[in-house]
Amino acid sequence: MSGLPLVHRGKVRELYDAGEGMLVMVASDRVSAFDVVFAEPVPDKGRVLTAMSAYWYGELAPLAPGCLVSADPAVLARRVGGWADLGEPAGRAMLVRRADMLPLECIVRGRLAGQAFAEYARAGTVHGTPLPPGLRLADPLPEPMFTPSTKAAVGHDENIDFARAADLVGREAATAARDLCLALFGRAAAKVAEAGLVLADTKFELGYVDGVLTLCDEVVTPDSSRLWPADQVVPGTTPPAFDKQPLRDWADGLDWDKRPPPPPLPAEVVAATSARYAAAYERVTGRRLDDWYGAPR
Repeated sequence: MSGLPLVHRGKVRELYDAGEGMLVMVASDRVSAFDVVFAEPVPDKGRVLTAMSAYWYGELAPLAPGCLVSADPAVLARRVGGWADLGEPAGRAMLVRRADMLPLECIVRGRLAGQAFAEYARAGTVHGTPLPPGLRLADPLPEPMFTPSTKAAVGHDENIDFARAADLVGREAATAARDLCLALFGRAAAKVAEAGLVLADTKFELGYVDGVLTLCDEVVTPDSSRLWPADQVVPGTTPPAFDKQPLRDWADGLDWDKRPPPPPLPAEVVAATSARYAAAYERVTGRRLDDWYGAPR
C-alpha cells in the first residue's frame, strides 16, 4: 500500500497526491475494450502511454504549456516522498502539476470514423453539425472539427456541439479550448504525417494551472487517438490502427455480450496488442522503446 494518497483510480491510470500542487500519474498495463477491463495486462502498454505523452508534451510546448514536470524516475524519487511505495513504476509514471480540469473531452476529428461516421451515416451530421453529402468512412473532413463531449461521472460521455460546450464552461473558455485544440491537432497531424501515418482523431484534456489553460493527461497516444498507416487508408473501409485493434477484433468474434466479466485474453492477442503499442511509439517518435525508462535490463 502506497503512503501517497490515492486521488483517483481509472480503467488504466492511478493518480496520487504528491503534495505542493503536484500529482503522480501512473499508467498501468491494464487494457480495456467496450468499457470492460480485462484481467490480463498488456506488457509495455503503460510505458508506451507515458513515453508517448512525454514526447508530445515536448513537441507541442510551443503551442501550449503542459502539466508535465518530469517522467525521469530519478527526479520522481528525489521529489516524491513515498515514491518507492508505488513499486517504483519506472517508465510508467509522470510527476504533473495539479490542474482545475475543464469538464469536457476535447476531441478533434480530421477523418470520418467511429461515432462520427455512425452519426453522419444516420443523419448527415457530426456532433449536430451538417456535413457535405457523399463522405465515406475514413474520408478527410472538409476541415478538422472540434467535437467535444461531456465527462460523465457514470455511464458514457455525451457528444455535444460547441453551443452546449459553451453553456457548460462559458463561451470564452470553450472558444479558447477549441482554438487551442485545433492548433494542437494541426501540429500533431503534420508530425505523424512525416512518419507515414494519419492522425484521424484524438482527445485532448485541458485544465487551468495558475489560471493558464494547460495541456494535461495523456497526449496523442494509441489510447486517445486513431493512428492509421497512410498507405493503408482506403475510403469506405476501416483502416488498420496502431492501438488495441487486435483485441477488439478478437473480442468481436466471440459470443460475448461485452459485459463483465470479460473472457481471458489469449497469449497471442496480448502479444499482438503489445507489439502494436510499441510500434506506434517507435513510428511516431523515431525512438526505440527500449531506450525509455523501465526497459528490462
